[in-house]
Amino acid sequence: MSHDLRKYARQTNKRLLIGGIMILFIVGDGLIYLFYGEKAAISGLVCMMVGFLPLIIIWIILSIIGWLVKKTAQ
Repeated sequence: MSHDLRKYARQTNKRLLIGGIMILFIVGDGLIYLFYGEKAAISGLVCMMVGFLPLIIIWIILSIIGWLVKKTAQ
């Protein structure tokens, strides 16, 4: 049985990223809700989503560039 360490590393990094984002949104926004109430939690959620927007746009652009590079390299 062969072990693909690159696949394992990719999978681990993806899980860590998803887990970190979930902790940020659930725990962070939960604490805002607990201390400041519903309206503040909604504002915090909107601010976190707007803060992630540039990262998502950069990720999409880099994914497209990677796809183009793979397509032209074949």
